[in-house]
This record gives sequence, structure tokens and C-alpha cells, in this order.
Amino acid sequence: MKKTTRLISFAVAASLALTGCSSAASSSAPATSTPSSSVANKTLTVGASPSPHAEILEQVKDVLLAQGIELVIKEFDDYVLPNTALDSGDLDANFFQHQPYLDDFNTQNGTNIVTLAPVHYEPLGIYAGKTATLEELKDGAVIGIPSDNTNGARALQLLEANGILTLKEGAGLNATELDIDENPHNVKIQALEAAQLPISLQDLDFAVINGNYAVGANISESLLTSEAKDSEAARTYSNILCIREGDEDNKELLALRDALLSEEISEFITTSYDGVAVPSF
Repeated sequence: MKKTTRLISFAVAASLALTGCSSAASSSAPATSTPSSSVANKTLTVGASPSPHAEILEQVKDVLLAQGIELVIKEFDDYVLPNTALDSGDLDANFFQHQPYLDDFNTQNGTNIVTLAPVHYEPLGIYAGKTATLEELKDGAVIGIPSDNTNGARALQLLEANGILTLKEGAGLNATELDIDENPHNVKIQALEAAQLPISLQDLDFAVINGNYAVGANISESLLTSEAKDSEAARTYSNILCIREGDEDNKELLALRDALLSEEISEFITTSYDGVAVPSF
């Protein structure tokens, strides 16, 4: 077993970017049950990444149905379609991304999507591929990072925090490979779509992977280190429930928010994901 350091700090992320089943599938839902007389008179359609977002949403279905709200979860395996579908009105809300990604998406696409609530944080982690430990880092090693702007910059910052490279001063959330100032190991950065990183590990020395994709791919044994959960990243990259601007007072969406921010959901996240996702409330 490879040594795993669980120093957890959103993200989504990041996130933004997913697949498969995780330990959450066998976890028990909150105790609230659906009265047999409950009849849904309103439907909420929410887009989500399969894991852990859709799994978390599954836990509040009965709570909402007891209030006459049917929750329909539509799963997405990318970081673009959930926002375009929300903007077009095909979704009532989505749950897959963090604030920096949303801000960048709104800027790039002229959309008006807003945050209703932060729910959980998924630390970005460095996972072992062909090379077992960071101590064995070879000259010319190939390291995969997410190709989207905010998560790519975040990945470079994590590599910097672990002494693999140094970024130009002030690069921050705008950092790209062009901002690498010192590269003593001559590592090669390979930017890939976030969802592709887990299945590409076999071809990489290491990969920096979003928590939701790591959960879905069941690669926790390959985790070498991750963002600290008391860091600025934890505050910045919380995964958020998002809606269209103007829907902030929608009572069904507020009911969804309240259900997600419950003690039961906090416990579910804490016990189901072994630190790969942690509550933000």
C-alpha cells in the first residue's frame, strides 16, 4: 500500500470535472423517511457529477418528497454541460463546481449563474501513477493536471507546495505552465480533461486529480498528498449548489438548500468519503 497523506483543505472544483461507484453507495441515508401519503406537486431537476454530488443529492430525496417536492437528478460527466443546461432552463439547479470555476465560466460565457450555498469541499490530490512516491520523482517525469483554467492553476500550486516546481510570484489562480519559474526536475506537465486523469494514471508518473473523480475511480490507495483542509483552498474551492440569477427566493430551491445543509448530510459526507470530501458547513 502506498503511503497516503490525508491533509484535506473544494473545490471543486472543481471542479471544475467523475465516474463510477464509491463507498457512498453502501452508506445509509439520513433517518428521515417519506410518508406514504406524500405526493410531489413540484419537480426540481438538478444536474450533478456522479460522485459524490449525485450521491449526496440522493440522500435528500425523501426529505424533499415529504414537502411535496420530487427531486430529479441528472448526471453529467463533464464541467460544461451542467452550466449550459442550467442557463438554458433545462435544469433548476446544479451541483458540481466551485466558485472560481463558476466565476470563470460566467465570464467566458456571459451566463448569470449564482451560488445558493457551499456544501462540501473536495481537496485536490496528487496520485501515484507509474512512480510510487514523490521521493522517487525522476527527471523528466510526466505529471497530469486538469485542463480547465482554475483547477489547472490550483494543481500547479499543489505541485509547488510539494517542492516539485516553483511558480512566478503572483501567478495565483491564473497560473499556467508558462508561469513555471523553476523546474529542477524538468517535469513535463500534461493537461487533460479532469475526468480523464484517473484512467490516464497508468501512462503518467503522477496526476493531480479532483476529489470527485478520485472517489468515482476508487483510487484512494494511490493518494500521496493533498491540500490541507484548513488552508485557503478549502475556503475558496467549496463545491456549491448553483441556480440562475433571480431564483434566489424560490421556495423549492431553498428547501433543497436547507436539506443539503442538514446535520444528517454533514454526517453522511464525513462518514462516506474518507476525507476525499468534507462538509463546508
